[in-house]
Amino acid sequence: MASLFGNGGYIYSSGSEGEDEDEGTEGYRKGGYHAARPGDRFAGGRFVAQRKIGWGNFSTVWLAYDTLHSRFVALKIQKSARDYAHAALHEIELLSAVAKGDPTNSKCVLRLLDHFKHAGPNGQHVCLVTEFLGDSLLRLIRYNRNKGIGLSRVKEICRSVMVGLDYLHSELGIIHTDLKPENVLLESTINPAKDPVRSGFTPILDRPVGNQYGGTVISFSEKMLKMRARRAVAKISQRRVSLGGVGAELEKERCLDGISLKCKIVDFGNACWADQQHAGEIQTRQYRAPEVIIGSGYSYSADIWSFACIAFELATGDLLFAPMNRQGCSEDETARYLVYSSTKLSNTPLQLFGHLKIALTQIYISGPLGFDDGNSWEDASEDC
Repeated sequence: MASLFGNGGYIYSSGSEGEDEDEGTEGYRKGGYHAARPGDRFAGGRFVAQRKIGWGNFSTVWLAYDTLHSRFVALKIQKSARDYAHAALHEIELLSAVAKGDPTNSKCVLRLLDHFKHAGPNGQHVCLVTEFLGDSLLRLIRYNRNKGIGLSRVKEICRSVMVGLDYLHSELGIIHTDLKPENVLLESTINPAKDPVRSGFTPILDRPVGNQYGGTVISFSEKMLKMRARRAVAKISQRRVSLGGVGAELEKERCLDGISLKCKIVDFGNACWADQQHAGEIQTRQYRAPEVIIGSGYSYSADIWSFACIAFELATGDLLFAPMNRQGCSEDETARYLVYSSTKLSNTPLQLFGHLKIALTQIYISGPLGFDDGNSWEDASEDC
């Protein structure tokens, strides 16, 4: 699963694999999601919903057809409550600046095409229309069974991400604050059959006959049974692989030849102007910069740290830092590792050590933190 351009932990799929989860039904109430259906029209009939391709805590995303320009687009429908609407307007502000400064659409950043408000039973929803993109880097990593995609391919992807970051940082003064594999999308799908253009998909222009979601009624219990069945099959496959059985053959890395690796940075729901930063904590913890962890302020370098973590993950198939809880410690493994590592760096700025000392005092309890070389919080503290 991956991210498109939504807030709050986005789940996005271009359709290359079945999703294990959906947003459920609780969010479909006043102030919540809009219950869109295939064939529904938006913006005076210009955009026609085709199928849902993603969801997040703030919104759902649909593949839509732009009847004015005869093209497929991504339609993000925000929840209608005031806070969600304000968040969407902030995202529109940033994406509008991105589009204005990139008339040729060559800066490797998601392009906003339109935005409007849509009134529905649950309230008025802010909607964003962007170009339709393909699979995320996370899906690419998983498609290759977490084997790493090869340095030449990593370089090609990194080139696009660096172009995008340079544009955001140097020309616009925007910090993304949540760069991760889910938030970098390939310009096309891994499987051509799942791309509405390359597959020759005929757009839906009228609402199909069926239930309110445009298809066969599937109960929540049926969805849960299917999800459990998929998980059971996955566990059986993993056991076969661990025992060297038939499944082991399936764990070889896949051929990535023919897959376009051009990509774009997406998801500006948490982005900010460099001179108007968020007060709270930023970044997903596996990609969180050390200055953010210890609360010493942040800048463009936070995005660069996340970018480096992504590059490592692409090359190896593994997380560079994999947070995990340990008994007796409330902070994640990433924080422990970074705090310890920073005390061992000879060129770490002195002011950073001061922040580290404060962070250690506030975050950690006394006692071992599970450092590999047997050191504890007291040992690391003495070095600060």
